[in-house]
Amino acid sequence: MPQPDHVSTYDLPDFDNLDEDTKRYFEVCQEKLGMVPNVLRTFSANQDKLRAFGQYYNTLMLAPSGLSKLEREMVAVVVSSANRCFYCLVAHGQAVRALSGDPQLGEMLVMNYRVAQLEPRQRAMLDFAWKLTTTPWEVDEPDRAALREAGLSQDEIFDLADVVAFFNMSNRFAIASDMMPNADYHAMDRGELE
Repeated sequence: MPQPDHVSTYDLPDFDNLDEDTKRYFEVCQEKLGMVPNVLRTFSANQDKLRAFGQYYNTLMLAPSGLSKLEREMVAVVVSSANRCFYCLVAHGQAVRALSGDPQLGEMLVMNYRVAQLEPRQRAMLDFAWKLTTTPWEVDEPDRAALREAGLSQDEIFDLADVVAFFNMSNRFAIASDMMPNADYHAMDRGELE
């Protein structure tokens, strides 16, 4: 049974009605990814916010960091699991599969990250992400100390908190707008299960 075929609840501009820089951005997405992610299509309803979202996302998830791209995507999936955000679970679950080469890891992170055999550093990061998402008022110094004990630097803890906060925000926007993931994500990077 396929998912609903809408992008989101918003009326979105046709490609021809987009600003020139947005058109170029979407063309690059099409070239690199083979699609324009529906989150970007949804944000095109307000192209100034699309620009801000794109810049922040690219800095957060693609720029150099002490956290690997895979670690940042793992955090995105665990936060999205706590929030039950269908869009982000599908899109970032695919990114975990692609970056890890492990089709099972993304599924474990979606359902219950605790079943995955993770390095202590990754386990500490995901424990922190889950707690900051589900009970943020309980996060205190022992939680930050556990991250330092797992080997995270001050800058890495900053980046971790930033990724957690961003995905809590974007999950809520995706849910509020009934955003659907691009159907292509479902089949990507599944590989052969052993």
